[in-house]
Amino acid sequence: MGESFGAWKMGNDAAIMPFVSSANIACGFHAGDPGTISKTVNLALENNVAIGAHPSYPDLVGFGRRKMDIGPKQIYRIVVYQVSAVKGICESKGAALHHVKPHGALYNAAAAEKHLARAIAEAVRDIDPSLILYGLSGSHLISEAARVGLRVANEVFADRTYQADGSLTPRSESNALISDSDKALEQVSGMILDGRVRAIGGDTVALEADTVCIHGDGPHALEFAKVIRNGLESLGVAVRAV
Repeated sequence: MGESFGAWKMGNDAAIMPFVSSANIACGFHAGDPGTISKTVNLALENNVAIGAHPSYPDLVGFGRRKMDIGPKQIYRIVVYQVSAVKGICESKGAALHHVKPHGALYNAAAAEKHLARAIAEAVRDIDPSLILYGLSGSHLISEAARVGLRVANEVFADRTYQADGSLTPRSESNALISDSDKALEQVSGMILDGRVRAIGGDTVALEADTVCIHGDGPHALEFAKVIRNGLESLGVAVRAV
C-alpha cells in the first residue's frame, strides 16, 4: 500500500484497509512519497492494521520490478534508509513499525540469493531487532533472517502462481497472475489448511503459510481482499497480524 506518488494515484488503500491485518507501505524508492506514507500510516492506525515497511530497489520508473546489479553492501544501505523513513513517520505519530517486507524484484532476488537475503536481514536487525521480516515461504529471506535472530513470517501469495521449486512464476509469463477471486481463495485456503500449493505444471509444493499477500496495485485487489477475508473466516481461520 501507499504506492501513490505525487499526482499519480495507485491502488484503493482506504477501501482495502478494513479487510487486511497487515499493510506493507512503500518507502519512496519504487513508489510513495512522504505525504503518501504519512496518510497510509494514518489509515493503518485507524483500522488497527499492523504497519510494515516495503523497501525496494531504487526504481521509480520500473515500479521496483526490474532486477538491478546492486551488491549486498549497497542493499544494506538502501534498506536501512527506507525502513528508517517509515519507522520515523510511525514514531512521529506514536505508533510502532511492526514488520519489513521487501518489494518486487528485490524480494525475488533475495529469496533466491543468500548474500542479498543476509544483507536485508542484517539491515532490519540493526534498525530494530524486534521487527518481523516477511519473506517468501521457505526462501533464503526466511532462513537468513532466522540466522541473524529475527522473527520471521513465511509469506504466500493469493494472486500469483507458483513454480515447482516454490518460487513465484515471473510476471513476464502469461500465467503469472491469478485474476479469479474463487481461484485465489482456493489457493490460499489450501496453503493455510493443507500446507501445500499446486504449481504450474501440476506439481504439489509443500510450504508454510504465516501471512498472505494481496498486491494492492492489482485490478482485483479489493475483491480479493473481501472474498479471501470472508472465505477464511467461514472456514474458521482467524485473520490477524503475525
